[in-house]
Amino acid sequence: MVPRQASLDKAIEIVQQAIEHDKAQNHRQACKEYMDALDYFMLALKYEKNEQFKLLIRSKIDNYLSRAEALQKHLSVPGGMIQASGVAAAHTKRADDEDPETKKLRAGLSEAILGPAGSNVTWDDIAGLDAAKASLKEAVIIPIKFPSLFTGKRKPWKGILLYGPPGTGKSYLAKAVATEAKSTFFSISSSDLVSKWQGDSEKLVKHLFQMAREMKPAIIFIDEIDSMTGARGDGDSDASRRLKTEFLVQMDGVGHDDTGVLVIGATNIPWQMDGSIKRRFQKRIYIPLPSVEARQRMFELHVGETPCELTRQNYHSLAEKTEGYSGADVQIVVQEALMQPIRKLIAATHFKPVPGLQNDEPVKWMACSPGDADAVEKSWSDLTPDELFEPKITLKDFTSALGTVRPSVVKADLAKHVQWTKDFGMLLSLPNY
Repeated sequence: MVPRQASLDKAIEIVQQAIEHDKAQNHRQACKEYMDALDYFMLALKYEKNEQFKLLIRSKIDNYLSRAEALQKHLSVPGGMIQASGVAAAHTKRADDEDPETKKLRAGLSEAILGPAGSNVTWDDIAGLDAAKASLKEAVIIPIKFPSLFTGKRKPWKGILLYGPPGTGKSYLAKAVATEAKSTFFSISSSDLVSKWQGDSEKLVKHLFQMAREMKPAIIFIDEIDSMTGARGDGDSDASRRLKTEFLVQMDGVGHDDTGVLVIGATNIPWQMDGSIKRRFQKRIYIPLPSVEARQRMFELHVGETPCELTRQNYHSLAEKTEGYSGADVQIVVQEALMQPIRKLIAATHFKPVPGLQNDEPVKWMACSPGDADAVEKSWSDLTPDELFEPKITLKDFTSALGTVRPSVVKADLAKHVQWTKDFGMLLSLPNY
């Protein structure tokens, strides 16, 4: 393990112990462990090469150093305040100037940060959506990898809206962007920005954009963005209006250099978004239901390495039978089919030895009918894991699953998405519904 990772893991382990002691009011032990953890954080900072991760480690040093200082002052430990060293001392000056409320708000948002390795989804894991992937590469990957191309009048996009029916892969696309972009990725939901305390919601929005500017190149992904950016009207609360106003101000970036900061929003109901916020998303990409080819690829991806008797022709036949199914619906169909052999095992009353095994291989048992010549009356509970033969999935299992899983998207919703795309979206390609 590299020194950085080993030091970071050790620091996190000690901090967790310190927090437990802190909660238990064992302040003296907590103070000692906070100080021990700071040593390991400083060692991790020494070996860290990524600037974004350096900022994250320094923010942790700020937080735990402040807590240790508070505990030490409370305990009146001889020797005065803890002496911050090196980078930590310089970096904590800014943190010391911040009020405790600001530190708390920024610490909460830090939990929503995913580093360059925060997601393991790649473009290849997403079936279809070639036009959407090409647009995202143009808007996200190219500007980050080749910033020299975006000078003068050529500027990268600042806001992208992904919209379409539920289950079509909008969040998956954002995860792929997080993997491929190699930049700081903020994964935000409305619960991260909406607070019950007066004035905190708009402060959270402001701090979110400030942190993104400090850690750029950065991507802010807001899932279900319609839940906090609905059309403004007389029925809005004062807190809701202030939150939307602050969001508009921050997306405009007035007085700030927002180069390297991209906001990606995802929604199933774009027509409920406020018009001014919709305008801030310069690129609006429709994510439609998957095509036949995409559904075939989804079946293959979701089955994966599970023992299966299906051929490519079988997969294509299933794809044709699932017209109108979203990607999430296809995943449910596969999960239902994968459970069919398990149900057969549970219901079986007779098993027989699997034929064709080598002499040195242990005997494995497979479910069979009572009339089979080699049938032995026994239950699955009589077998050990090594004795049970894993049954293969058949086309019949998928046919049975299709009889129970219905599509979750209705044509009326699809028509609304197509019309909204014609009015406001990017006309990449529109299917005929």
